[in-house]
Amino acid sequence: MVQFPQWQKILVLAVLVLGLIFVAPNFLDRDTAEGLPGWVPSQQINLGLDLQGGSYLLLEIDLDEVEREHLDNLVESLRIDLRRAKIGYTNLGVEGQSVVFQVRDIEKLPQARDILRNAAVQLLIESTGNGGLTASFTPQAMRDRQAGVVQQSIEIVRRRIDETGTREPSIQQQGERRILVQLPGVRDPERIKSLLGKTAKLTFRFVDETAPLDGSRLPAGSELLSSEDLDGLGNPRRYAIKKRIMVGGDSLTDAAATIQDGQPVVSFTFDSVGAKRFADATRQNVGRAFAIVLDNKVISAPVIREPILGGRGIISGSFTTQQVQDLALLLRAGALPAPLTILEERTVGPGLGADSIAAGKLASILGMIFVIVFMGVVYGLFGVMANVALITNLVLIMAVLSVLQATLTLPGIAGIVLTIGMAVDANVLVFERIREELRGGRGPVTAIDAGYRRAMTTIIDSNLTTLIAALLLFQFGTGPVKGFAVTLAIGLITSMFTAIMLTRLLIVIWLRKRRPQTLAI
Repeated sequence: MVQFPQWQKILVLAVLVLGLIFVAPNFLDRDTAEGLPGWVPSQQINLGLDLQGGSYLLLEIDLDEVEREHLDNLVESLRIDLRRAKIGYTNLGVEGQSVVFQVRDIEKLPQARDILRNAAVQLLIESTGNGGLTASFTPQAMRDRQAGVVQQSIEIVRRRIDETGTREPSIQQQGERRILVQLPGVRDPERIKSLLGKTAKLTFRFVDETAPLDGSRLPAGSELLSSEDLDGLGNPRRYAIKKRIMVGGDSLTDAAATIQDGQPVVSFTFDSVGAKRFADATRQNVGRAFAIVLDNKVISAPVIREPILGGRGIISGSFTTQQVQDLALLLRAGALPAPLTILEERTVGPGLGADSIAAGKLASILGMIFVIVFMGVVYGLFGVMANVALITNLVLIMAVLSVLQATLTLPGIAGIVLTIGMAVDANVLVFERIREELRGGRGPVTAIDAGYRRAMTTIIDSNLTTLIAALLLFQFGTGPVKGFAVTLAIGLITSMFTAIMLTRLLIVIWLRKRRPQTLAI
């Protein structure tokens, strides 16, 4: 172990240089670091919510609404298909988690069953007698759909928050239907809450001009929706809107806030499929009112004067500049597949974060001092070498956190403080083994060689078991527990490197230069 090949020396030197390079940006303010040339490392450690303050939101996804919407869509699809096939039916609707209807002509029951089977995949179809049919989605189909909704919701939430310019948000799934959002540095969460609370489901549908607006005798394919505009009595204006969606917001490729005729509006652009649908709908229905519906509210219902063929349009209304900016942001980010409910909200002030940082610094400094003093007093010059490795270990931890763009939290600081104590464990094992070899009559060189060789198994075992524990904490823990696990795991790996490589290199260099007859350890 006292043989140190040239490639190992180069490796140690390279790691030390890279560590200094990647830790350096943390001593600059963020704007200065971001202004560095592209080839210069500029990553900094991000402070978590508990260190720099910010907002904490716990959101719940309404998965039941998703299932209701899928069943409603199935009903509308069946209504069209049954009419096209000229199959008479009654009582078509949703009951619980099933779609039910009754075929008037029993002889057409097999044909109705085929239509139902082709309407959606993974359906359980049952006959209820007298021409009745019931259909429900299989449990596996519901689980798959709900898992997809959760992942899509997380992605949409991330896009919306990124559009606001919030730096380093933490967005992660919690449980089956909840999303945890942590926004470091956000002082006023009201706008974020407003953006996340809107589903932003945009649809273009025709106005049913023959239906009464008092809610009575509405046709089966229409529904009554209100708007933001007020009628002559000061009440929200209401429209009878066809349920059939002509074009959906998922066909939008871009949306931007702009000014037209002195009024703030949102301009939008469709993709090729959406542009064709929009063009066909407007070409075939000149003179009809075409409603723009956002989250079941009619934004506007202009009359189609001429076909709109370019795949572009505007959304106008009684908007403020901030409202059109937020609406454009929501449309660019995409619609949430299900409504979100804010279950819990917390705001952490920057003062509390500053106190946490100060306490973490104090703990780290005191821990460092006590360990350095102990190692110097007990092991003399060898303890000084171990202290050099300890300081290097802290530099490497900070460098790795910077490269990974990890978020440092208060539990993460606790992991670093714990690592300070554990970082010298390997050196203590080696030094004590060297003492035993010296007492056994070995010379300095053979004692050091035997000390490293025989302590290596114990060092690997102890660090490996702790590393396994850290990995399990990261896998099954949440939030703060993961932060602790990350810093602990990084600290274990870097401490193994500094103890086995750096301290040994320093000892070997000293041993070859001084060639001592005895060891003061």
